[in-house]
Amino acid sequence: MAEIIERLEMNHITKRFPGVLALDDVTMNLQKGEVLALLGENGAGKTTLMNILYGLYHQDEGNVLLNDKKIQVQGPLDALEYGIGMVHQHFMLVPNMTVLENIALGMYQRTRFKMDLEKVRKRVLEVADRYNLTVKPDAYIWQLSVGEQQRVELVKVLTLGANLLILDEPTAALTPQQTDALIDLLRQMITQDTSIIFISHKLNEVKAVSDRVAVLRNGGLVFEGATKDHSAEDLAEKMAGREISYPKTSKKEEYGRPILQIEKVVAEGDQGTDSLQGVSVEVRSGEIVGIAGVSGNGQRELADVINGIRPVKEGRIQLDGVDISNYNPQQIIDLGMGYIPEDRMHEGTIPSFTVRENLIMKDYRQEPLAKNFFLRKGQIDDHAASLIDSFKVKTPSMATSCASLSGGNIQKVILAREITRKPKALVAAYPIRGLDIGASEYVHSQLIQAREEGMAVLLISEELDELLDLCDRIAVMYEGKVLDVLPREECTKQELGLLMAGVSHGKE
Repeated sequence: MAEIIERLEMNHITKRFPGVLALDDVTMNLQKGEVLALLGENGAGKTTLMNILYGLYHQDEGNVLLNDKKIQVQGPLDALEYGIGMVHQHFMLVPNMTVLENIALGMYQRTRFKMDLEKVRKRVLEVADRYNLTVKPDAYIWQLSVGEQQRVELVKVLTLGANLLILDEPTAALTPQQTDALIDLLRQMITQDTSIIFISHKLNEVKAVSDRVAVLRNGGLVFEGATKDHSAEDLAEKMAGREISYPKTSKKEEYGRPILQIEKVVAEGDQGTDSLQGVSVEVRSGEIVGIAGVSGNGQRELADVINGIRPVKEGRIQLDGVDISNYNPQQIIDLGMGYIPEDRMHEGTIPSFTVRENLIMKDYRQEPLAKNFFLRKGQIDDHAASLIDSFKVKTPSMATSCASLSGGNIQKVILAREITRKPKALVAAYPIRGLDIGASEYVHSQLIQAREEGMAVLLISEELDELLDLCDRIAVMYEGKVLDVLPREECTKQELGLLMAGVSHGKE
């Protein structure tokens, strides 16, 4: 076991990337049994700072002290030897290996002998049971939703014995009740010699769990203080450097015709069982319908079948009166479907492609971007420049690869591409997951604008505030079924949370 971390110091940390000063002379510290919330907008430097502590990056200037001794963290294995574990926003898992094998990878590096997978399984199940974190040891990572993968990362770090946890957006996959339980768990853990650095954009959670906050903006530390002395609104302003106000939809007296009709759809998940069991939902023109539910209850499969990525076994899906069940993705795009997928890095964009290439991904064959099968560079450059400007995408140039952008800016690239195509219907899956307050505010304003222009929007989210702010109606999914569809004005967080946990009409 690693030595208990009594005190961590990061002094005068500076990190440069080509053309970017990612961290500028940042100093912060952490005591044993303390929860430090690290706040900042996307691209502020939070993850870069934590990647230095975890050994994925090395600072250009500054030093790290652990229990008053200077340390050099050469890589993640070094970090784990020191007792530092990290759950990343973009997961560090091998997709074609099982949950058990991924966790065993970290253990295998520590032993010269053959790994006993059954011993690892026992340890994983003990940790999962102790912390009430459900995992499927024999499932392949590629079969899991983003939320389920996040839980695997958390179990992995706890199994490897870390006593300083860096948690990057740890509650994105949890119901309000589970979030409360996790906050209780974190409080319990800090009484057992554990320290936590908690990166989150949910300021109510930051208020509930942290002792101190440190705010980064543009790579510099702009504020540090006791959490209890500052309101959530105050912290939001310190992060953004301006006042933040989330847009909300206004009630409509009437809506247009049904655009997206999902009728008794049954579809298989990646593990061979039916992940959708007779799902029916309708979205009208000028309406936002929310799909609430804990990640892994069929939301991913629903988005897949609507967009032609997964076959429909039974039932049908109609887009503006046309039965698109089992059409291929290109046919569905051509009929007027827009899609913001939950995995922005691998489904929403091609990371190695430039911003310009990602912006034209769906229309590069059509005029004015192409003529007689040839791309027209001038028109493409004008089109990309216009979208970058209109959607406020922060990028060094349109020739920059999408992989080098922050999460919020990648999401803006996807939004720009999907919304400006003027689709009849738009499926938006977890559109603000991992985004900062400013980027979330922007995404919400764009979805509301799409609604006002008559688009039918299906919003898949676990963020109850997001659903209550944006949606006209909210459907709750549990274990592949829609438990209920409620008008927004009849919804409460408590009722939605219970439905998301499978509690309907007072019964399990």
